[in-house]
Amino acid sequence: MKLNRTTQRTVEILKLVSKNPDGITLDDICEKLELPKTSAYDIVTTLAEMGMVNVDRGQRQRYTIGLTAYRIGINYTNNLDFISVIEPEMKAFARELGKTVFFGVRSDHEVVYICKAEPENPIITTATVGTKNPMYCTSLGKAILAYSDDETREQVMNRIKFRKKTERTILDKKSLMAELETVREKGYALDAREVEEHMECVGAPVFGPDGNVLGSISVSSLYKPTEDYEALGRVVLEKSREVSKLLGFLGKI
Repeated sequence: MKLNRTTQRTVEILKLVSKNPDGITLDDICEKLELPKTSAYDIVTTLAEMGMVNVDRGQRQRYTIGLTAYRIGINYTNNLDFISVIEPEMKAFARELGKTVFFGVRSDHEVVYICKAEPENPIITTATVGTKNPMYCTSLGKAILAYSDDETREQVMNRIKFRKKTERTILDKKSLMAELETVREKGYALDAREVEEHMECVGAPVFGPDGNVLGSISVSSLYKPTEDYEALGRVVLEKSREVSKLLGFLGKI
């Protein structure tokens, strides 16, 4: 059977990119796979357009695995279908709290919602599965960013374009860095009406068996001045720890 050469190269590039979570340059791809630069460029450009890889634009463009590839990959993982582990936990958690629960992952410099669980009488939320929001003003995004490695965090923060959504939105890198330090101290993150004036959200990181942050869980509700969101944060943190352990994480958050 004759194999298509371009298809082979495409698969090899995707495999190589997936093994480099901090990103890989076009030159490195060409060197490692012994590919002509023009051919490799055409392939990665097409993959980027299709969402199979992300492009981190700095002094030298770096490629990371994209959301489309991620969505394909979650249908089958080598050892564990983590979505099948997370979803029932989220549904039970939503019923327990009477609030909407989300699970999100990083997609370039944004967070994308890939699971949503609602209680019996859910509030209306603008976030739906597949939608994206900025990392700097969401509890999901802050939780992921706070526990990402230094290089990834720096790359993401350099890509962020701060935009005011409410009077409470963080609008500069220095303030965000201070906020992320607070997140690491507490173990959970707050979206204190930073995306929508009437919504308050609390999020905590979820780790995979390799010890890297996989995504985060958040709880969303209509803002109530009488609610103790710090106490809710501790509850969400405990749930994120339980989920992380179910996924094989043996460390401490």
